Amino acid sequence: MNQPENHKAGPLRRTSLAIGLALCLFGTGAMAQSTTGSIYGQAQAGDTVLVKSDSGVTRQVTVDAAGRYVFDSLPLGSYTVTLQRGGQTVDSRADVTMRVGSGTEVSFGAHNVQTLSAVTVTANGLPSIDVSGVDSRTVITSQQLARLPLARSAEAIALLAPGVVSGSSLFANALGGSVVSFSGASVTENAYYLNGFNTTDPLSGFGGITLPYGAIDQQEILSGGYGAAYGRSDGGVISQVGKRGTNEWHFGGQLQWTPKDLNADPKNWYYVNKDGSQGKLRQYRKDNKSWTTTASGYVGGPLIQDKLFLFAAVEAERRQGESTGSNVAPYVDHYRYDNPKWYGKLDWNITDSNILEVTAASNKSSYQGTFNEFDYATLTEGGFNSYDTHTKNGAEVYSAKFTSYITDDLTASVMYGKMKGTWYSDTPGYDPTYPYIFGAADANPDFATPHNSQTVSTINLPGHRSTNTNLRLDLSYRLGDHTLTAGIDNQDVKNIDGGTKFPDAGLGYAWEYDTMDDDPDAYIIGGPGTAQPGADWRNSPWVANTGSQPGGETGYYVARYRYHDNASVRVKQRAQYVEDSWQISDRWLVKLGLRNDQFTNYSAAGKPYVRLTSPQWAPRVGFSWDVNGDSSFKVYGNAGRYYLAMPTSVALRSAGSSLYTREYYTYTGIDQNGIPTGLSPIETYLGDGAPVSANGEYGQPRDPKTSASTNLKSEYQDEYILGFDKKLGDAWVYGAKATYRNLRNAIDDIADSPSIVAKMNAMGIDPATYDVSQIPGSILINPGNTSYFDIPKLGGGYYTVPMDWTKDFGFNTTMKRKYYGLNLYLEHPFDGKWFGKLDYLYSRSYGNSEGQVRSDVGQEDVSATMDWDYATLMDYANGALANDRRHQIKAYGSYQIAPEWMLSGNLAIASGSPKTCLGAYGPNGTYPGLGYGPYYHFCNGKPFRPGDQRQPWTYRLDLSAEYRPEWAGKKLAFNVMVYNVFDKQTTTQTYAVSTSSSYLRPYSSMTPRYVRFGVSYDY
Repeated sequence: MNQPENHKAGPLRRTSLAIGLALCLFGTGAMAQSTTGSIYGQAQAGDTVLVKSDSGVTRQVTVDAAGRYVFDSLPLGSYTVTLQRGGQTVDSRADVTMRVGSGTEVSFGAHNVQTLSAVTVTANGLPSIDVSGVDSRTVITSQQLARLPLARSAEAIALLAPGVVSGSSLFANALGGSVVSFSGASVTENAYYLNGFNTTDPLSGFGGITLPYGAIDQQEILSGGYGAAYGRSDGGVISQVGKRGTNEWHFGGQLQWTPKDLNADPKNWYYVNKDGSQGKLRQYRKDNKSWTTTASGYVGGPLIQDKLFLFAAVEAERRQGESTGSNVAPYVDHYRYDNPKWYGKLDWNITDSNILEVTAASNKSSYQGTFNEFDYATLTEGGFNSYDTHTKNGAEVYSAKFTSYITDDLTASVMYGKMKGTWYSDTPGYDPTYPYIFGAADANPDFATPHNSQTVSTINLPGHRSTNTNLRLDLSYRLGDHTLTAGIDNQDVKNIDGGTKFPDAGLGYAWEYDTMDDDPDAYIIGGPGTAQPGADWRNSPWVANTGSQPGGETGYYVARYRYHDNASVRVKQRAQYVEDSWQISDRWLVKLGLRNDQFTNYSAAGKPYVRLTSPQWAPRVGFSWDVNGDSSFKVYGNAGRYYLAMPTSVALRSAGSSLYTREYYTYTGIDQNGIPTGLSPIETYLGDGAPVSANGEYGQPRDPKTSASTNLKSEYQDEYILGFDKKLGDAWVYGAKATYRNLRNAIDDIADSPSIVAKMNAMGIDPATYDVSQIPGSILINPGNTSYFDIPKLGGGYYTVPMDWTKDFGFNTTMKRKYYGLNLYLEHPFDGKWFGKLDYLYSRSYGNSEGQVRSDVGQEDVSATMDWDYATLMDYANGALANDRRHQIKAYGSYQIAPEWMLSGNLAIASGSPKTCLGAYGPNGTYPGLGYGPYYHFCNGKPFRPGDQRQPWTYRLDLSAEYRPEWAGKKLAFNVMVYNVFDKQTTTQTYAVSTSSSYLRPYSSMTPRYVRFGVSYDY
């Protein structure tokens, strides 16, 4: 729907490597959401090997006849591995650490300890390459997080991985933070996990619930190739594993401060004149600065030695500052954000064979702001105007996971959890006197710029809340060279009292100013010459030209805008999977998996409006070739299909009851409160000044049978990865990876009800037997495919109307989103002195559909963007997609320059994002179809494909230094970080509508330089 609202050690013996890999795959294989690892190796047959972690986990196995042993599905931690013979200890290895999703080899006789991971360092220097993995992932540990100069968020950590880019600043996650895109996908197609529980935003998929920064043990960033046990992501996965208690008590805390006075001045933003020169000031930003303080603490240890353990962490962040609005919203917002987080974990070793883990976590964010007046003529701040809408949003997660090592070969685990969210807003002292003003920059310049004291447009419904339950059952059995796994993955999400509205105490509407770009003869919607060949334009919605009424002689008009939606909806997701990890030979590993997903979306009435429960088979195939047989050179690859469900928010407008109308007028003046005067109603197909909804949303409840095409299929993507990792000498690892993604099916909506009526007429259906108004102006479809719609009969029942994509809807293109990338990397793992990694990625993301949302105009209506609403909107839409960054260079690392001093850096360089230019259709500047306005891919009458022009390259360097004095036992640390050292403030996105005076003005630019100080103590 829709018209946008404006708004890597020595070699291993090959048999050890091969069989060890085959046995350790479950719980340590290529699964992004894994929370465990494994230990395996070689010893004398018949001996006993015991492992014991610093958190009391104890297990033992007998070395088999081939001299092999394995412990799989071990909780992360530091382990002691002991070899016993005849009941006596004959050898041991201490401080064996693991990385999530990896296998650690401990062989007795070889006297080496190594971790199969290109990025993990243990006692003997460069680790072996992880030949058990077939996926594409990056793991960042808590030690790295403590060193690197990063913003304190899961998304900032994810940006270290190749192929991950920042999303548009027009989008934010559910708690107001930033969002990211993986390998060309839209920002809502990612999945978030916390200790194995899916915490993805249950409303629209923007981000997810994450851990306090100091509570993160490891963060895994997966951009493809994960196994059949997991799905529900077309983008990437951000999976965090929290810290846990050990047999020693530890506690600590940290204070961080980002002072306002050391912030660089943000650059001002200006309009751009038609000749490309700098225009007048759009937004004064020199004083848009803030200070941030963060206090955090943790404690962890044994409640019962070797048996019961606790870890708890809290974090409190406050950011306070001011922000001056644009010249059309001239206020200074004095704001405060409070963002508390907490995390707790209990680990109970019930027996050596049974473990229970209980996790609880919370993220919350509150905002409050006060608006003061601002005079753009003098650039001075005035007195109080009003309070901004205050918000309190957040979610809490509670989950439990039980793991049972039933036999040495059979392991079972079950996890159940629930996440509860609240989304509250309130406007203290709300003044209902004046309406909100949209589009002030597009008002007639002959009059004063419309402005009043109203700062509130629509608000969230009170009582808005959400729930998300997740049940997983996983079973693993080792059978010779095969590790067989199977399980279920069920999730239920509810969005309760979701929606927005104008405040009840207000006028119930806003005024929206707009212009026809000096063309008073062009119809605002539809009109002569806009219909498909052979059709009468009068049979489609239309709104006449402005020149037909007084005040419209130069193409300016105004609309009375009304909007609300309200629904309680839910989504049920079910999945089953089976997978075989087969060690074919001593060097070849193959993973074969199959997953079946089912999705059901329910309407506000509790009835399914989308039921996608027929088998949706998602094959996953991967291989790993240990070329030299010593874990020094791996070639790997995988191919897979990934299905994605629609989130709950889709139903608010597609299967709820929504009102979205405009009443069109010309005007001859604007009063001192920004209200148009001298109104003359503009003729529409429904009558002069009648409310018009381009999507047929007049507040009526939606019939769930009419919400979607009856042959609707789920969105899914096919992905192929081929790569290698190789040691370079004794200190380096390098590699390359090629990725190809093809979005094979998408879900969006179509709004072209006139074409449906035309098809019904062609079918000979009597117009007297159905009500045209009951044909929705937004129906979910698979773009590019023939759709079948149920249209209600007046006497009961439905007509089935087939709509051919080309013949009936008139499209000359089908849906396309493709991505390919080649990543090259060079890494020096930490050797006690320094570590560093350099990535270069060449990639291309292209097509005509970004995915579930649309960045260029900030449209966050998931699976209901304006794309595909009618044919002419998609002419010349094929090009570079919004998240395309052709070249990316990332480098980060740390250097221990002295025993007490550590320096770290993070460098990010990227080519610019594609520009979009939108305008009226064709050389004559018409508005065919449903008349959404100037959202066609034309610029000044000429076709403009996305990416024909680009934003400039971005360059950013962050540095940090840490001092850990010997006199404090290195438990005390002082640090300073400088973000964006050279204060680059390159514009990253600009306004796309060419007919507006705002065309090419900045939407966003790089964050100015800031300095952060910190002190921490760890005991």
